[in-house]
Amino acid sequence: MRTSEFDSSSDDEEVKEEQLTPFQISWLPLSIVECSQYLGICALPGCKYKDVRRSLQRDVDELQSQGVQDVFVFCTRGELNKYRVPSLLEVYWQRGFTVHHMPFLDGDAPELEQCCQILEELQLNLESGRKTLIHCYGGLGRSALIAACLLLQLSLTMTANKAMEILREHRGGGAIQTVKQYNFLHEFREKYAIYKESKEASTERSVSR
Repeated sequence: MRTSEFDSSSDDEEVKEEQLTPFQISWLPLSIVECSQYLGICALPGCKYKDVRRSLQRDVDELQSQGVQDVFVFCTRGELNKYRVPSLLEVYWQRGFTVHHMPFLDGDAPELEQCCQILEELQLNLESGRKTLIHCYGGLGRSALIAACLLLQLSLTMTANKAMEILREHRGGGAIQTVKQYNFLHEFREKYAIYKESKEASTERSVSR
């Protein structure tokens, strides 16, 4: 192991405590879609970029104190380097979190298959009662999009507009930021139904061979 598991934040000490950017986790209650769990959403722990100054050690301590067990990370490795937390995934593993690294580009939407895989793993976690958190860089675009898709998947009566409204209540008006993300959310249910049908059909074909 390296001299310090927090070597990427060795300059934490240089930033006085009162100068640190606040780190906040929003807990989205899934009771709105008849699930007893909460889903955590936050910005990138330990980030040092422009006017954002966070301490990786303090932020990871906060995740542990709130009982987080699984972390889904949507940032690319390149972003983790850019935002000066290159060892974030390793720090999570060292601290005992289960890490699901499923990156896609900032401002973008995932491929449908990747989105379905993320949602599948999220639902397995929630069903088994594991306290789960998702994050990208700001916890507004990619994370809010995935959370909104989860709401649509968990409730047939949930609409895309309502899901977006709920996420904006919890994460602020900047949640689901781009036209691409907005369109993905509004087309998600229809595209997911087609994807599911084709997957079931291919499973049937392979079974009948």
